[in-house]
Amino acid sequence: MNFSEVFKLSSLLCKFSPDGKYLASCVQYRLVVRDVNTLQILQLYTCLDQIQHIEWSADSLFILCAMYKRGLVQVWSLEQPEWHCKIDEGSAGLVASCWSPDGRHILNTTEFHLRITVWSLCTKSVSYIKYPKACLQGITFTRDGRYMALAERRDCKDYVSIFVCSDWQLLRHFDTDTQDLTGIEWAPNGCVLAVWDTCLEYKILLYSLDGRLLSAYSAYEWSLGIKSVAWSPSSQFLAVGSYDGKVRILNHVTWKMITEFGHPATINNPKIVVYKEAEKSPQLGLGCLSFPPPGAGASPLLSSESKFSLQTLKPVTDRANPKIGIGMLAFSPDSYFLATRNDNIPNAVWVWDIQKLRLFAVLEQLSPVRTFQWDPQQPRLAICTGGSRLYLWSPAGCMSVQVPGEGDFAVLSLCWHLSGDSMALLSKDHVCLCFLETEAAVSTACRQLGGHT
Repeated sequence: MNFSEVFKLSSLLCKFSPDGKYLASCVQYRLVVRDVNTLQILQLYTCLDQIQHIEWSADSLFILCAMYKRGLVQVWSLEQPEWHCKIDEGSAGLVASCWSPDGRHILNTTEFHLRITVWSLCTKSVSYIKYPKACLQGITFTRDGRYMALAERRDCKDYVSIFVCSDWQLLRHFDTDTQDLTGIEWAPNGCVLAVWDTCLEYKILLYSLDGRLLSAYSAYEWSLGIKSVAWSPSSQFLAVGSYDGKVRILNHVTWKMITEFGHPATINNPKIVVYKEAEKSPQLGLGCLSFPPPGAGASPLLSSESKFSLQTLKPVTDRANPKIGIGMLAFSPDSYFLATRNDNIPNAVWVWDIQKLRLFAVLEQLSPVRTFQWDPQQPRLAICTGGSRLYLWSPAGCMSVQVPGEGDFAVLSLCWHLSGDSMALLSKDHVCLCFLETEAAVSTACRQLGGHT
């Protein structure tokens, strides 16, 4: 495993282009575009203020920089560096900006969610969409880029409008049976739209493209409800993470629950492999810490009578957003595995086998897990905890790697290259690239390091 030199960074703003050729990063008001292979600077753009958001167009030809405090968006072209575009929302303000799937329209949401302005880079025309709802996830596009679903709030009721992205014409408009809609998301195949309610009302609704209600699901009442939602890449499963510490899996045929995964603080099944991070020892630089090691029988410590306890956090339940429930969940690219984190067991990542509907492994870190992401090409999970180590899990095993550099490089976030051969590691003020070895090499390292430490 190799690492690049360290580059300056601001506000964790760093993204690979969709075609994988470029890496964009921000240093205050400057946008730096590098070649992924050589890391040489290809373009250096200067914006009018400090950048707060960047996003590539789908074809990797343009990149937008949003400056929310100034109500400005600047767009830069990689093919024509001298060309640029400035969008000023003026007194309306700006709270969000994103590309349309065609990479030629920009959707700006004004302050107080009064409207969404659709700007065309080709015709310079402007369209307005009224009543967008202020919620966590109120805009979602189908993967083929043909349709956009928008959550709306008018006359104290929730609605969803579906637009055709080619001409922004309204295709469907329907009300939703929600108290306070929180999020919407298309299935990867673009056939079904998931709509979920506020955490005070456990309800998730499934709609077809023409607005028909296919199913409604509620697991319980009179308690905090849905906290996170994720579709499997195959569109066959919908995972719903709840405040009760469980993930419920719905199937795409009947939209009924097929199983639920609990997250207890004690693992008492001797067949479950628990990887526990240990303090660094002088003899061990990489840690592939299995408990018990894969392929080995149950150790006396983890016999049928023994238990393995995970570190828990006692939540403050009399405040908003308590640290309980499933706050993070993500499917592997092949839909075989699901990774989850229970927020009141913040140091652990749970990996579930979706084919067999069972717990596959648990990874307990020394520090709370900040984020995890799957390799886009294979079931390989990268984890960071805000420390100077990167953690990787695959069905072959688990390993941790020290990020080199002067002082501690605190990894606060990460993002994979689409090839799965590298990833960008982000700290508060810097970014570096990590180049991974082949899966065979990782498996060999894990076999060599397996066992108790």
